[in-house]
Amino acid sequence: MKHAVELIVNADVLAERVAGWTAAPWLALDTEFLREDTYHPKLCLIQVSDGRSEACLDAQALPAGALAPFWALLAAPDQAKVFHAASQDLEIMVRQSQRIVQPLFDTQIAAALLGYGDQLGYAALVEKMLGVKLDKTLTRTDWSRRPLSPAELAYAAADVSHLAEIHPRLTEGLSARGRLPWLQEDCARMADVERYRNPPETAWKRLKGLARLAPAMQPAAIALAAWREQVAQERDRPRKWIIDDDALYRIAERRPQSFDELKALQVLPPKTLERHGAAILAAVMQARDLPMPAAAQELPLSESAKALIKKLQEGLRQIAEQLEIPASLIAPRADVEALVRYGADAEAGVLVGWRRDIAGAALLRLL
Repeated sequence: MKHAVELIVNADVLAERVAGWTAAPWLALDTEFLREDTYHPKLCLIQVSDGRSEACLDAQALPAGALAPFWALLAAPDQAKVFHAASQDLEIMVRQSQRIVQPLFDTQIAAALLGYGDQLGYAALVEKMLGVKLDKTLTRTDWSRRPLSPAELAYAAADVSHLAEIHPRLTEGLSARGRLPWLQEDCARMADVERYRNPPETAWKRLKGLARLAPAMQPAAIALAAWREQVAQERDRPRKWIIDDDALYRIAERRPQSFDELKALQVLPPKTLERHGAAILAAVMQARDLPMPAAAQELPLSESAKALIKKLQEGLRQIAEQLEIPASLIAPRADVEALVRYGADAEAGVLVGWRRDIAGAALLRLL
């Protein structure tokens, strides 16, 4: 970039910029954050472009409350908010502002809907659409360190600068193919505030392989996951710093009834055992009275069910090929398996909205 990138550290300057950004038809946005030793990401920088210039908001330097007018701007429904792969950015912004970011335009989703590829990175999209190769040498920058150099600010701003060209091209392409409503549907779902809340009672849904545990062991794993989630949130520490999945599963399998039994498993560091041993035992005891969630009770697939999954995947592949979009964008394998297990009652994205129209209904007919 030839011009210097503005770093905003003053509340009055930010308020002035927000007033100017209000008149822009859209804003391109990105964030830089750290999440190495915390549960919640630490917001360091917010990059903003209105298509004419870029600015970086120093979230560490701006005084408390200074971002309020900016969060209000992001919730204004008459101006598109353009991100690439927005989920992590939205997680931060929703927690900071307790507001929905709307209307969202995610260029990663838009690119997939136009056949550029599923889960395409920003640099790859810029290169494909604009022929520009982005410099990624500063990927591992510590964005919490101050001061940031001009090169680091320019590097951060590059993550929004090219969206001035990409956004209108993607919009035009989607409109021409009648797929703009598809994007709007997916983006509205992504921007839902509830998507970024993690209530402890649903933490078990993130346990991979829970259904492979014996039924008698699953309530303990579910209770331990809820306890771990609550502690991680309260202490603002990564889940695995409380106890990792391997230890959680081992405890759920053995269901120790005393401190000595828990210690004998040798799955917890001494400090963790001392700090959390009593709470872990309490969670295991509590699990005795927990009902089993239906989603955790899946039986192994039969050979006929596996053959049916292959049949549905082939049907899905043909639909995706005709539409020139990735099959995984329409329905991941988990959705196809859910259809085989539960039919029309499956909780699967392929049975909702535009995905049902183009594929879900057809896949149900193959059952």
